[in-house]
Amino acid sequence: MINTAFLMYHELETPGRTLCEDGAGYLRYVISDSDFCRHLASIKNAGFKGVSVSAALSTNGAGKKVAITFDDGTETDLTVAAPLLREFGFNATFYVVAGFVGATGYLSKKQLVELAGIGCEIGCHSMSHRYLSNLSDHDLQIEIAGAKARLEGIIGAPVDHFSCPGGRWNRRIALTARESGYKSVATSRTGVNDSTSDSYALSRIAVKRGTSLADFDRWCRGEGLMPRKATDSVFAAAKGILGTAAYERVRSRILDKPAN
Repeated sequence: MINTAFLMYHELETPGRTLCEDGAGYLRYVISDSDFCRHLASIKNAGFKGVSVSAALSTNGAGKKVAITFDDGTETDLTVAAPLLREFGFNATFYVVAGFVGATGYLSKKQLVELAGIGCEIGCHSMSHRYLSNLSDHDLQIEIAGAKARLEGIIGAPVDHFSCPGGRWNRRIALTARESGYKSVATSRTGVNDSTSDSYALSRIAVKRGTSLADFDRWCRGEGLMPRKATDSVFAAAKGILGTAAYERVRSRILDKPAN
């Protein structure tokens, strides 16, 4: 695998549909369906193929790839993202929160089965979207192994890939995922992946509201990521100093503050 960008999306916004959440911290990761369509066109025009995590990690198949991933499992994965991906001949991995299946705004069991049935890859984004780094071993098993079993029971197929809620990752999480039968773990750490990357600590690039098409194009090429990496380092240091609970309180106040 040459340098490959793994893009991280969340809920897509469509006219007339209420989003799952409305806080500023959530909305910064929501983009419109039209912007997503423009992203797919940009990927195709640049000569890349939009693929699932399994295809990105595979040594089979030539050509430049961009891995497309979605977190949470909102219903727009099926109603908006999947049709657009199919239109461009692309695929993606949808990391689903097992405990959210059937909740308002999220995929129902029937929709999840349909999404898997049309060839989209289903991954796991934990059982309840709790941050995993400070959980007990028992709770970690529920969030990682238990969620895997529940999703596999719904779709009747293996769930091979896991992504960490909030990007909270450590070696204990990676080991638990490996022992649970996953083939990879995705973080929210900014960067691209290659043949030397640890498949249980994959980097991704969060696509946020307001991202310019020029920046998006550079990111797909693995360029222009240093400012994002620097920001990641600052946030990581803040978490270490403040601790998870205090950090989240401060982060929430900053992100939910209305713009002037």
